[in-house]
Amino acid sequence: MTGFGDARDSGPGFTVAVELRAVNNRHLKLTVRGTDPYPAFDADIEKIVRKVVRRGSVQAHIRVERESTTGGPGLNVAAVRSYLAQLKAACEAAGVPEALPGLAAGILDLPGVSADSAPAGGLPEDEWPVVEKTIAAALVKFDAARKDEGRQMAAELMAQHGVMTNGLTDIRAHLPTVVAQYRERILERVRAAVAEAGVGVEPAHLIREVAAFADRTEVAEEVTRFAAHLDQFAEIVRVGAADGAGRRLEFVVQEMGREANTLGSKAGDVAVSRLVIELKAALEKVRELIQNVE
Repeated sequence: MTGFGDARDSGPGFTVAVELRAVNNRHLKLTVRGTDPYPAFDADIEKIVRKVVRRGSVQAHIRVERESTTGGPGLNVAAVRSYLAQLKAACEAAGVPEALPGLAAGILDLPGVSADSAPAGGLPEDEWPVVEKTIAAALVKFDAARKDEGRQMAAELMAQHGVMTNGLTDIRAHLPTVVAQYRERILERVRAAVAEAGVGVEPAHLIREVAAFADRTEVAEEVTRFAAHLDQFAEIVRVGAADGAGRRLEFVVQEMGREANTLGSKAGDVAVSRLVIELKAALEKVRELIQNVE
């Protein structure tokens, strides 16, 4: 499910801004971007996100603006000196002192050099509690946005439920006429054959043929099971499921698909086949929707 949430907070000498965005995905996939070192600690951030989100491709942008304490705007002079000394010692030890200028050109990209980056290592002890609280606040807005979308999606799912319920009702109403129509077609063909060839046909043979057709096209069990799945589908949409409505809906729709396929293969009538096609079309729309349901 798609969603958006943001939040801001501050601590001594820094401010935190968090934005969460999500697009549809069958599984949870988290990408963390922003100020160092937080992109490297996506596992810690995912633990927080997983408390609210189970599905979706989520992008978390964490921005920390730190006040400079080095006298130079946005530059950690002590860190620069330390890096330069280490680079110089490494170049001299390798016997290539001339390589120092080229290596030093990228020093501004190293962790801890700019004021809005943090030194390499673990999560900053002074910042992490504030960042964690800000992520949680953004998740509240994020979840509210997804719930709004979920209500709209539930309405569309129930609309498709209505389409399938009406289609199944039409199939039930048409089934009693299928065998009768087949019997009439057989009798018509027999009459034509008798009139043309002047031969007779035993009534018992006709009865066996019609009975065999009725057995091949008997779909009462499939219709009953499909109706039961529709009831379960509606219940999940209304009240959800403890293990996740999306997963449960996928299972129910898979079972409805199997019953629809059986109905289509056993249908001995063009009208029933057309009704089954409409059922499958509604099921396909539902499949697309529930991929995004958590």
